[in-house]
Amino acid sequence: MHPKDVRIPSSIFFIFALFLLLSCCMARSVNFSHDFHVTWADSHVTTVDGGSTVELSLDQSSGCGFASRNKFMFGHVSMKIKLISGDSAGTVTAFYLSSETGGVRDEVDFEFLGNRSGQPYTVQTNVYAHGKGDREQRVNLWFDPSKDFHTYSILWNHHHIVFFVDAIPIRVYKNNEARGVPYPNSQPMGVYSTLWNADDWATRGGLEKTNWAAGPFKAYYKDFDIEACTTDPVLGTCTSSRTVITSWWEAPSYRQLSGVQARAYRWVRLNHMVYDYCKDRARFPAIPKECIVGY
Repeated sequence: MHPKDVRIPSSIFFIFALFLLLSCCMARSVNFSHDFHVTWADSHVTTVDGGSTVELSLDQSSGCGFASRNKFMFGHVSMKIKLISGDSAGTVTAFYLSSETGGVRDEVDFEFLGNRSGQPYTVQTNVYAHGKGDREQRVNLWFDPSKDFHTYSILWNHHHIVFFVDAIPIRVYKNNEARGVPYPNSQPMGVYSTLWNADDWATRGGLEKTNWAAGPFKAYYKDFDIEACTTDPVLGTCTSSRTVITSWWEAPSYRQLSGVQARAYRWVRLNHMVYDYCKDRARFPAIPKECIVGY
């Protein structure tokens, strides 16, 4: 189904529009130059629109990326992104959390997979816990994310990780550690974004290659918001009972989806999910444990 043919149920649209309005009023903005740094290819990361927007550029010489200066334990992170327009096949624009701890890393990924012009944009999500990943799900977005900015958010608390697109949940990864499923809850994670060429796998499994004549490819970021517990080598790692009790993202209302959110989540999964690792018997003849106990 092409994005322009999709209609979000009016009740869901109204409630989430109200949620977005309230979120904007409560958000605490982050200053890019103060809170982030360029991790590679400085020449490909620039600020535009008077410094309010960050532009990432990809060409045949290099991709690029940036990261937060601090790491965090639990919280809510969001940013507005306008993805690559036109023929973006082969490219990947990413927004993710990562502990950057090698083979035992924890990571929570948004990866936007480029497309041939006119095809839906696909967002791939993944969760690494204690070094174990391979938990990919893919959703086709129901709008053209290259025409305007949209808000992409990650809620991470002791109970679950929720991926949001414009306040609509597209994925939930529950904490089933008590049932033997690893969960990211012991390593602080930083906020990262990258833009790179991945035409060996990103679009139709690598069948669609990057058309460099359409470059340079540009993605735009703004309105960074980090509401999380900043780790400190002296004060600790934000896991004390007092921190958990006083953090808004740990409140009972954020421990599971609301009724409206659950309906929106089902709508996404029924109408827009195009891949779920839990159902891929070729890759996983034995069903992963988290797929059995609930995710």
